[in-house]
Formats: sequence, structure tokens, C-alpha cells
Amino acid sequence: MTPLHTETVGAGPVVVLAHGFTQTGRLWGPFGEILARDHTLVRVDLPGHAGSGAVSADLVAAAGLVVDAVDGTEPFDLLGYSLGARVALHLAFARPDRVRRLVLIGGTAGIEDPEARRARRLRDDALATELEESHDLGGFLRRWLAGPMFSGLRDPGMNERLRNTPGGLASSLRMAGAGTYEPLWNHLGDLTPPVLALAGADDPRYAGTGARIARSVRHGVFSLVPGAGHAAHLAQPDLAARMVTQFFSAMRK
Repeated sequence: MTPLHTETVGAGPVVVLAHGFTQTGRLWGPFGEILARDHTLVRVDLPGHAGSGAVSADLVAAAGLVVDAVDGTEPFDLLGYSLGARVALHLAFARPDRVRRLVLIGGTAGIEDPEARRARRLRDDALATELEESHDLGGFLRRWLAGPMFSGLRDPGMNERLRNTPGGLASSLRMAGAGTYEPLWNHLGDLTPPVLALAGADDPRYAGTGARIARSVRHGVFSLVPGAGHAAHLAQPDLAARMVTQFFSAMRK
């Protein structure tokens, strides 16, 4: 399978960054700049996005591709946001030998109700079809970012998101959407890396799932980011970066 596109910045311990849907590996803003002061950031373009737009992969395959994108065999810290959190969680289960510490921003372990999961798959498939047929990437992105989860974002990075393609995003929706995988809640106790679950205080759905993840793993921490919605690290980059670095310091391995 075609390897994922990555870009590396900073110096220090390695942190692999997995972005959200419609984003790219460059869309970490001031949050990423702060982390790069003391860490080597491996910024991955996930399947269907930007430089990896021609890659189609489900969550299990995407997790394997992320591991393959990191040089060496040493463990690394892994941070995933939303779609990236789904990939990161699958990676932590598949390759616990490679994940030193795990940070999930706006993450969940899946949709438990089978009918709700099926309904989500159907909605995502309809969105994918609409995107493929219209070829209106700009219009799709504007509608996506107009949702309540992203209200309050001063700079959603529209120009960077426009590096994506309708076909790539459609593939991501169909293969790695929130309804595509069996829930992992009953397996969280098997996770060995320490986990930080971050959520915006104005994102009650993912605040609930984040708190539950932290309670369910062996070594879990849950933190709410005030004044932030779903993209907590973009809305409050200084505070979110401080929470992540404090977690890394407290969970030294």
C-alpha cells in the first residue's frame, strides 16, 4: 500500500500527530508550534487527506500505515484528534509496543447501539456521495465547519483544508467514519499505555466519552479545556498544549 505523507518538525522526543477529518498534517496551529519547542513532531496526512489523498484505508489499515511512517522501532507518543483519535486508539491496541503515551482529543471508543452505528454509516455514505457528485469541496467544507462543534474557531484553516480532494474525503468517510467499526469500550481495560483524554468544555458529547475513556483504561487522565468546543487544541492552544506537556511529564516512561 502507498505510504502516508509525513512532515517532521521540532526536536526532542517523538510525538506522532494524527489530525481530524477534512484537516491535514499541517493544521495544528499554535498548539503544534508550542509542542515543537521540546518535541519532534511527525505530522501525518491520514488516508484520503492532502498528501495521502490517494490512499484508501480503514481504521485498522490506517493504524498500520501510521506505524510504518515513523522511522525506527522505538516507542513514540501518539496524539490523535477526532478521526485521528479513532486511528490512534486502533494503533494503541494493535501495537502497544510502539505507543509510549496516548493523547485523545475529542475521542470516543465507538457507537455502541447497532442501529445508531448503521445510521451514522448511512449518513456518512450520503455525504460522500454528495461530495463526489458535486465536486464542490469549498461548499462542503463551509457546511462542515458551520456545525455547532466548530463554532467559536477563529481560524479553521480553510486554505489548508482545500488541499484535500472530494474523492479522498469521500473515501475517508466511507472507510474510517465513526460508524465503520465495532465499539472498543469493553476492551479499553486492556490498553497498556497511559491515556490522556481531552475535550472542550463546550463539547458535552465528547466530554462524556472522554471521561468514560479515562475511567476505563488502566492509567487514564481526563481534562476539560474551558472555552473550547470539539477542536479544543485549536480553540485554546496554549492551555491544551500545557495539559499535554504536563501529562507527558507526569507519565514518564
